[in-house]
Amino acid sequence: MATHIVLASGSEIRAQLLRQAGLTFDIQTARLDEDAIKQALLAEEATPRDIADALAEAKARKVSGRSPDKMVLGCDQVLDFQGKLLSKPKSPENALSQLREMRGQRHMLLSAAVLYKAGEPVWRHVGQVRMRMHECSDAFLEGYVERNWDSIRHSVGAYKLEEEGVRLFSSIEGSYFNVLGLPLIELLNYLRLQGVIDQ
Repeated sequence: MATHIVLASGSEIRAQLLRQAGLTFDIQTARLDEDAIKQALLAEEATPRDIADALAEAKARKVSGRSPDKMVLGCDQVLDFQGKLLSKPKSPENALSQLREMRGQRHMLLSAAVLYKAGEPVWRHVGQVRMRMHECSDAFLEGYVERNWDSIRHSVGAYKLEEEGVRLFSSIEGSYFNVLGLPLIELLNYLRLQGVIDQ
């Protein structure tokens, strides 16, 4: 089967999800100043949902310019904690501070995906997952960050649900794929309708 899709992301977990779903795709990482885009949107009082969508679109648009004949998938994930945007932790201390602040509370993960074709957006979706952390002890959180720093430094909220991070939570409402950063079911539904993948 010819490759019709380009993943505009260096995320290994997103690539793994697409491979496991049987999709054939290329990878072209979009090089963007995500922090600058995020700060500009925050200055305009954009919602976390709109920020996730805008970042996903910016990645798809950038790569689509290089591959206009293919569908380009841009993705982004943000964490909305009580209306505040949390990002990837910059240090173990920052990770611990984020986790302490969120314990016992609910937050929302927003996973945006945008498909571009010929330089234009043709599909978009923002998946939402509501998550509640249980009241973790300081000792557990400190140990968690120490054991997992190399992995969690790449994740918004300083945890990975697919790893030891699952122990942080008392409830999760929404798709597991959205937690991993890709609204996979919705994406597959669209690709099926477009004839890109078999029915």
